[in-house]
Amino acid sequence: MSEIDNQALEVYIRTAATALGIPLEEAWIPSIRTNLAISLRLAATVAEFELPDESEPAPVFEA
Repeated sequence: MSEIDNQALEVYIRTAATALGIPLEEAWIPSIRTNLAISLRLAATVAEFELPDESEPAPVFEA
């Protein structure tokens, strides 16, 4: 997996907050960036896992 670009994450955080109208304090940026980087690494791990061709989706149970 490639290294996550902190500057790109910060631009994304600021852009997303602006687009969604979420107030953003400067002190929050490092924590948000760290959380997002961890989430992206975990998502990459799941995305890289290859399923065999005979795999089927799990059933959906409704109450």
